Amino acid sequence: MSRYKCIVEYDGTSFVGWQRQTNGYSIQEAIEESLQHIFQIPIRIFGSGRTDTGVHAVAQVFHFDLETSMEEIKITYALNHFLQKKNISILDTQIVKEDFDSRHDAILRTYEYIIINRHAPLAILKDKAWHVSIPLDSDSMQVAANLFLGDHDFTTFRAASCEATSPIRTIAKAEVIKKEDKITIIFASRSFLQHQVRSMVGSLKLVGEKKWTVQDLQSALDSKDRKRCGTLAPACGLYLAKVEY
Repeated sequence: MSRYKCIVEYDGTSFVGWQRQTNGYSIQEAIEESLQHIFQIPIRIFGSGRTDTGVHAVAQVFHFDLETSMEEIKITYALNHFLQKKNISILDTQIVKEDFDSRHDAILRTYEYIIINRHAPLAILKDKAWHVSIPLDSDSMQVAANLFLGDHDFTTFRAASCEATSPIRTIAKAEVIKKEDKITIIFASRSFLQHQVRSMVGSLKLVGEKKWTVQDLQSALDSKDRKRCGTLAPACGLYLAKVEY
């Protein structure tokens, strides 16, 4: 038995998310179908984490097992042959230890959220970023983002359907970077709650618009009340950027 680790990027626009669903086509399903075409047997893959409908990935990680070994580069080429028309691309494949677990062994996950802050609508980046026409104060957004650093109860910034047993999470990085009309918001943590990043971004947007003060965001965080969360940022701007082990 050989265990393989793959790094994959994908455009999540036309998928129902990473995980197999009964209501549509997922990235996991597309990759598993491709593996079955290659090896002629059902193969299950295990991702480092779920991404929601419309969310993209630069470097999602998954693993799977094969009873027979195959050269890593051949697996990469074979998968990309079947996936090339689905906006999914395998970037790398490696043989790893048999006890490697793409989800449980991850020590840090980094998400990036892209906002295009201009009056004109998006053409090239449509469905790839959040278009915000009201001018945003990125400096105030960075001050507010700093409030998320460290250990906090993020009940305010989790989905009502979140199944995590604890709302406590540790944010290791919270950066707001502006370059011309592009604002990139970066969060890193070992794990995130359902919709946590999009919830935090939506609230930071309110700070950037001057609709909230930094203290308003602090009060929302302290309240541990989902009703105090700002508008949920759309999925199209969110990218799983990196998973570290």
